[in-house]
Amino acid sequence: MNAPDVSTAGEDRAPRRLDPRTILIRSLQGSPSLVLGLPVFVAWSRGEGFPLGLLLAGTGLLLTVTLFVSWLRWRAFTYRILPGQLVIAHGLIKRTRRSIPAERIQDVSIKQGLLARLFGLAEVRIETGGGEADEGQLDSVSLSEAHRLRQVLRSIRTHGGVARAEGGEEEAAETLLFRMELPRLVYSGVFRFSMVWIAAIFGLLQYADQALGYGWDRWLEMLGLAEQALQSRLDITVVMGLSGFALAFGLLAGIVRTVLRNFGFELTHAEARFRYRRGLFTRTEVVVAKRQIQLGLVERGAVSGRMGWRAFKVQTLGGGDHVSGRQELAPFARPDELAPIIALAGLPPSEPSRLRSVSPWHIVSGVIGFVATPAVTLLAATAFFPLAGLLLATLPVFLAVALLRRRCHRYGLASTSVQVRRGVLTRRDWTIPYGNVQAVSVTRGPVQRLLGVCTVRIDTAGGRGLNRPHVHDIDEADAAAFVGDLIQRVESFRRGTSLSAT
Repeated sequence: MNAPDVSTAGEDRAPRRLDPRTILIRSLQGSPSLVLGLPVFVAWSRGEGFPLGLLLAGTGLLLTVTLFVSWLRWRAFTYRILPGQLVIAHGLIKRTRRSIPAERIQDVSIKQGLLARLFGLAEVRIETGGGEADEGQLDSVSLSEAHRLRQVLRSIRTHGGVARAEGGEEEAAETLLFRMELPRLVYSGVFRFSMVWIAAIFGLLQYADQALGYGWDRWLEMLGLAEQALQSRLDITVVMGLSGFALAFGLLAGIVRTVLRNFGFELTHAEARFRYRRGLFTRTEVVVAKRQIQLGLVERGAVSGRMGWRAFKVQTLGGGDHVSGRQELAPFARPDELAPIIALAGLPPSEPSRLRSVSPWHIVSGVIGFVATPAVTLLAATAFFPLAGLLLATLPVFLAVALLRRRCHRYGLASTSVQVRRGVLTRRDWTIPYGNVQAVSVTRGPVQRLLGVCTVRIDTAGGRGLNRPHVHDIDEADAAAFVGDLIQRVESFRRGTSLSAT
């Protein structure tokens, strides 16, 4: 006798709303733009005709309107689980009702931002592999409701649209596969040097200069005098000191960003699925079913890779927490730590002996794309911005990359998968099982037509964005033979799978 169908109970069939605290969360999320806009408004008006009381009253009115709009949006948003589907309705003026069949649900992930964690709420993201950003998103529900939804949606997908009663089916025990402790987190951050935060600080100062206005010119004048004094004493010691400061700041930025993103990273495995959790302020929990995995990607950094560190990612049908649909199952690990994860993911091992190099014309196309084109662009730019000429000093690095591209770009057909290797500074190794190859196409750009080479594009379901397993600059005859052999292997694999299934 089956357990009762909880999806047919009145509490589940009736439309539900998000947690009422969502109103406050959304209002608080919109407050920073209001707060940052006040200095701009004050600077624009120069304080004339706007007494402090009127300004505070206007601010209060805006906050009230924001709360009211958030309440209307909360009131208009409903969701409910019907047999075999999740139904989401939303919209104030234009009413939208979306039905997501249970069999199309590829992933249900849970994400908690800083505010959501403080209020005990979570965002539930339902992904179907359709590539849309808003396939199904519930923000925010209580954390217990988020876990309940994931369990029920997984259950109705497994049991043909019938949701089992809670507690009727126990979760399989999870095995810990990989964990990143704080020392490894900090160490991995060293290799993620970033100058983005320095640019952000200068951007903030520029914004403050335009927004605040009051007394800021005096500070800029003082900084200008200090800059002139510094230039008069500029020597190699000062240059080295400033360079050291920029290097230290970039290293610190990389460490902080890595710790914030991957704090508490844990990867577990149970039955046919992985689960990883990470994040300090924004806590993310993602479940990756083995059936979703389309390909494996092992990345090796320019410096960390030569010290034996790797990152392992998988391409999935669902979008997960990355726009490309890739899930990072091990951000910073040794090869012996990756081997059991790759095996549990159902991916075949790498076979480097079967790989071969692309055409020698790959070097020529690299010189054209990485050296000649930037050189011409920079020379033209110096007519308007003379300092742009300083960037010409970086061209030898790009020349070295162009000369090494062919040596690092290899491809081949292994026993159960097509494998591609690419990258000079950051090396990427893709493994695509034949059963997951969705399309193979051949393209030729203008330069490739002149050189007699082409690109073979290998696409999988859910794959999008940059850094996909395409093979660049193959001789046309070799490309025809490679594509023909690949398609034959894919068809043979699928015929063999269907025969074994029957």
